Amino acid sequence: MEGERNQMWTISVFLLISALYIIPLLVNKKWPKKLLVYWLIGAACIAFSITGSLAHEAHHHFTAHMLVHLLLGMIAPLFFVLAKPVTLFVRTLPTTAARRLMRFFKMPYIRLIGHPITASLLNIGGLWLLYTTDLYGMMHTSVFVHYVIHLHIFLAGYVFTHVILAIDFYPHQASWQLRAIVLILAIAGHNILAKWIYANPLQMISQQQAEIGAMWMYYGGGIIELAIIILLCYEQYQRVQKGIKTNVEVTV
Repeated sequence: MEGERNQMWTISVFLLISALYIIPLLVNKKWPKKLLVYWLIGAACIAFSITGSLAHEAHHHFTAHMLVHLLLGMIAPLFFVLAKPVTLFVRTLPTTAARRLMRFFKMPYIRLIGHPITASLLNIGGLWLLYTTDLYGMMHTSVFVHYVIHLHIFLAGYVFTHVILAIDFYPHQASWQLRAIVLILAIAGHNILAKWIYANPLQMISQQQAEIGAMWMYYGGGIIELAIIILLCYEQYQRVQKGIKTNVEVTV
């Protein structure tokens, strides 16, 4: 009975998140349908990470908790960014609403959060606070803290990925060089934290669980980080090729 209830919650969350993208997609019929696949994958990652058996196991096993961290904070944000939801919403919204959204992006607070350095501090810094303070223990004793931390992990991961890749709409895009440097430093901070957890198990966690969870964080996170590096380098490659093509056309 409980398993069926969890399954229904998982399906409900998946459908709700999917609808956020499908509804504007029905309005903007020229939007590439393949991007919907990326959104659905991200929606599935969130649904499985906050409901169902994996979410339940995460309360008792650090390995499952780390899988939730990868799904919620790294994999889901990556696929959401690839789906380009902000661009879709901007092109779908009425003119008045689109202008309000642009004013929202121009707010100093939003510009600060959208800076690569700030986004990196919120993302990687948040993880350091979670695993080096009492926050990890608090999230298992307080429902409110539990959901706040999970919300932060997702939002910080999404903003960081969005700002670093810069393939979705954002009016204050940083230079490629700055984004590349911040990404390298963020990867280093993430990997150092994984090694720290491996060598210094958190309270409530056995040595074996800490080692397995840290390895998931290090190697699993490394695969996702490699994908981000490839996408970032591909962006620069396309930009260089476009510049070369433009110069050739001007010369001719």
